[in-house]
Amino acid sequence: MATLTLPAPGLTHEIRLSLIDHLRALAEDTSVRAVVLTGTGRAFCVGQDLAQHVEEIRAGKPALDVVDAEYNPMVLAMAALRVPVVVAVNGACAGAGLGLALGGDLRVAAAGAKFTTAFVGVGLGSDSALASRLVHCVGGSRAAELLLIPTPFTAEQAAEWGMVHRVVPAEEVLATAQALAAQLAAGPTAAFRAVKEVLATAATDSLETTLAMEATLQAQLGHTHDHSEAVEAFLSKRKPNFTGA
Repeated sequence: MATLTLPAPGLTHEIRLSLIDHLRALAEDTSVRAVVLTGTGRAFCVGQDLAQHVEEIRAGKPALDVVDAEYNPMVLAMAALRVPVVVAVNGACAGAGLGLALGGDLRVAAAGAKFTTAFVGVGLGSDSALASRLVHCVGGSRAAELLLIPTPFTAEQAAEWGMVHRVVPAEEVLATAQALAAQLAAGPTAAFRAVKEVLATAATDSLETTLAMEATLQAQLGHTHDHSEAVEAFLSKRKPNFTGA
C-alpha cells in the first residue's frame, strides 16, 4: 500500500507535476496493491493555487493552458491506477480538489468537512473531470445544481448523496482510509482491476458491450491463482490467502 500526501491545499504547477510523476510511478510499481491520497493540515485540496494563478494573469500569460497541460494528465494518471484508490478527505475540498477526490474509488471524509464545486464563483466552468464525476456520483440534475450554484455542502451531505463512503472524526480520517486500503491490498488484486475496468465505462456502454467485457474479464480471472485459492478456501471453510496473481 502507498500513501500520497498533497503538501499544500492549493495546486501549484510544482505540486501538479509532482503528483503526475508519483501517480505514473505507482502505476508501474507492481508491488503496490492499493493507494491512499490525502491532504495536509485542515484542508484536502481547494483546487488551483490562486496566488500563483493571479500572478500569471497579471503577467499576461495564458494561465489556463494548464488544464490541458497539467490537470488533464493528472486526472488521467490517477485513472490509470489499476489498484483500488482510497481518498482521505481530511478537510476542505473544492474545485479541482473535488474532481481529484471523486477520481478515487472510495472516499473517507472528516466530519463537518466542507465541499464545493467553486468554479463558477471565479468565472470558470469546470475541469479535472468534475462534471463527469458528479454526473456519475449524484446524477445529472444534482450535478447541474452543484456546478451552477456552488453552495458549500458538508461531508455528511456528501455521504447522503453517495459522494463519500465513510464520515469519521478528522483525527481518524487517514487511519481509517489506510485501514480500508490495507484491507483492499490484501484482497484479489486482479479482480479489483477488472471491477475498475468495467465501472470506468459501464454508465455509457451498451448492455451488450458491458456483457462482452465482463465475459472476457471473467474468463481471464478464471485462470488466476486468487480465483482457485478462493474456491479452495471456501470449500475448506477457511480464509483465502490472496497474492494478487
